[in-house]
Amino acid sequence: MNGPLDWLASIGTIIAASLLAFDLGRRASAYGFILFCAVAALWVYIGLTSDAIPLAAMNGVLLLINAWGVWQYWFHPKNRSEGASGQAGAD
Repeated sequence: MNGPLDWLASIGTIIAASLLAFDLGRRASAYGFILFCAVAALWVYIGLTSDAIPLAAMNGVLLLINAWGVWQYWFHPKNRSEGASGQAGAD
């Protein structure tokens, strides 16, 4: 490990975590979850090709969790209607 894909995944993870931690709004959080999905998939690939199975397994689970976050922020019906909890159109 320690190649360009590892650095790309690391930097992407930092950016995704920052998008969620800084609470820049619902849309930024949604993009954070999308980025988390992308880098988790990259970490799974890195783990499998580097014989780092625990890394691949952990990120496989994180990929599923973050995919659920994407569903919640982008596609869940409660967030699709204009009057849902006063959140729609806030961004």
